[in-house]
Amino acid sequence: MHAIGIIPARFASTRLPGKPLVDLGGQSMIQRVVGQARQSGLSRVVVATDDERILDHVLGFGGEAVLTAPDHPSGTDRVWDAYQQLQVQADCVINIQGDEPFIHPTQIDALIQLFAQSQPPQLATLVKPVLNEEELFSPHLPKVVLDTTGHALYFSRHPLPYQRQQPQPEWRQHHRYLRHIGLYAYRPDVLAEITRLSPSPLELAESLEQLRWLEHGYRILTAETELETIGIDTPEDVERALHYLAQQL
Repeated sequence: MHAIGIIPARFASTRLPGKPLVDLGGQSMIQRVVGQARQSGLSRVVVATDDERILDHVLGFGGEAVLTAPDHPSGTDRVWDAYQQLQVQADCVINIQGDEPFIHPTQIDALIQLFAQSQPPQLATLVKPVLNEEELFSPHLPKVVLDTTGHALYFSRHPLPYQRQQPQPEWRQHHRYLRHIGLYAYRPDVLAEITRLSPSPLELAESLEQLRWLEHGYRILTAETELETIGIDTPEDVERALHYLAQQL
C-alpha cells in the first residue's frame, strides 16, 4: 500500500487567524498534526498550504510542504492541487484536517486498511458512536446513516433517523446513532473527478461537502472509531487543547 497523507493548511481564518502556526505547548498546531500523521502507516505526509509563512515553518521543522493556489474553495481541492504537484502514484490519498493536532495514527490506519482490500472503495471516512444528547442534537457535529455494507447513505446536521414513535430524550435508547469524523480518503482517480463537480443542492442546504459526492452517485465507505478528536477553531479551543496537553503530561 502506497498511501499519501496531505494536510490542507490555510493561514486565513475568521475566528483564529494564522491557526496552523498557533503554539500548543512548544509546538505549532501544524507540527503536531504532522507528527501524529507520521506515526501512522502513511508512506508520506505533506502539508498543502496557501501561505509562504506556513510553508517555511513546515520546512523549518523538517516537514514536507507544497504551496498551492490561494483560491481553492475547499480542502479537497487543495489536496488535489498538492497531489498533482507531487507527481507520484498512490493507492490512496488521505485528507487530514490541519486543525486536529491530536489526531490518532490508528484512525488514519483504519482508512488505509480499507484501501488494502481486493476491491478498494472510491471514498472513505470515519464514523464514531454518539455518546450523549448534546452530541446528538448539535448542528456542529454532523451525523451519518449507513447501509448494511457500511457505506454512507446520508450525512446531516440533524439527528438521523427521526424517530416518530419515540420522545426525543429516548432516541438514543432505541437507535445507535453515529456522528461523522472529518478524515477523508480518496482513490486518486476519484479525487480528480470530485474536484470537477459543481456544488449540489443537498450540500448547499446542509453545508456538508460530502453530500455533493453522494448526490453524484459516488459511494463512501466508513470505518468506525471510538477515539475522540479535538478540533481547533477558536481561541477558546486553544485553551481547551492546552488543558488537554497539561493532563497528558
